[in-house]
Amino acid sequence: MKSINYLYFALLFVVFTSNSALAQIEVAKSDTIITEQTPIADSQALLPKKYLITQRLLWGEKGLMRNFNRFELTRENRNFEEDIREKMLKAHRYIGYATLAGMVAQGIVGERLYRGQTDLKDLHAGIGAAVNIGYFTTAGLAFFTPPRMGERPTGFSTYKLHKYLAVIHFSSMVATNILSELAEDNPKLKSAHRATAYVAYGSFFVSMVVIHF
Repeated sequence: MKSINYLYFALLFVVFTSNSALAQIEVAKSDTIITEQTPIADSQALLPKKYLITQRLLWGEKGLMRNFNRFELTRENRNFEEDIREKMLKAHRYIGYATLAGMVAQGIVGERLYRGQTDLKDLHAGIGAAVNIGYFTTAGLAFFTPPRMGERPTGFSTYKLHKYLAVIHFSSMVATNILSELAEDNPKLKSAHRATAYVAYGSFFVSMVVIHF
């Protein structure tokens, strides 16, 4: 079972790092809704130059979703995808808030468990499972949302800071889960597990804050 867990988190880590960072968080909206059909030849105008591998898998010019008539690569359909993107990123944001609250609760319970209140072990595990579900659901919504229309401005931005922080908290979450499993057989790793959990929480909290500026 532990080997399966390690493989699971390793695969998540590979997917994440291959994408460079967590996907766009802010909600993109079309300036105008254009209903005319646009041929595939104009796909470069409909899709950004840079977007995630996971987004390309579904929403790229030859992505899986392009096999459905409703998602053929036209301007009308891209406007429809913008609506999907907006809803997915709203869910991403709200589930992220709930996950952050769960992290706070997990930290409080975890500290007490770390100091010897072993009766809290089951509660700690339960909250941890909920946090993992929330966190990786949040990540999945960002990974697989349709790409925005248009290019982002060059230079530093809060979005880029959010993206860099995402690399930290995603890696820390994977490490925290792996160390949690390993610490069952090696108590000396509990301090490392605790440290990565705090890094995950801190970077996740800051990333949730900066995106609003």
